[in-house]
Amino acid sequence: MREENLSLRAKYNITALFYDLLDYPWERIYKKWRPLLLGDLRGKVLETGVGTGRNFKHYHSSVELTGIDLSDVMLKKASKKASLANCKIELLHEDASMMKHVKSNQYDWVISTFLCCVMPDEFQPMTLAQFSRVLKPGGKFKLLEMVYSKNKKIRKRQEFFTPFVEKVYGARFDRKTVQYLEESDELIITNKRFLKDDVYLLIEGIKKEV
Repeated sequence: MREENLSLRAKYNITALFYDLLDYPWERIYKKWRPLLLGDLRGKVLETGVGTGRNFKHYHSSVELTGIDLSDVMLKKASKKASLANCKIELLHEDASMMKHVKSNQYDWVISTFLCCVMPDEFQPMTLAQFSRVLKPGGKFKLLEMVYSKNKKIRKRQEFFTPFVEKVYGARFDRKTVQYLEESDELIITNKRFLKDDVYLLIEGIKKEV
């Protein structure tokens, strides 16, 4: 684990204790999206930043899932949901910008929901390089993130919540994830669309074939 990520890990080890309760108002929206995002996935899937494992029950029974998270306390929470899932799940305590114990060129999919908006910008190119490394040629990815709205009313509401969101989750709405993806030599964005307003951005893409 990178030394700079230790403070983020410490933050989430505390937040994990109350995460599902804190996130409940937003989860009322997210739970409608999870089956649509995950239900059609097949093969070997790497989910980065699994949190408490809310995605697990939505994977198809044929999926072989590896889930990683920076927080060991989050993983303990996630392990309970993993035991109830329909698919095979292996959980690893990993820094997404390093992934020391994740083999190269083995995954059909990389998935993350609200990982990159939490991750400091300086780690994002490293993390995207790891996504590229672990994906098979032609493997695909889906990243769901939050960004600042161009709607003044929505933006004002986001700015009101920004101090709380950053303090509790370490999240920001101004990350440069799309820019870093566009600069990648191996990962190609195939689709971008908003799931709600112009805030919840789904980024889909593929790793170049050799």
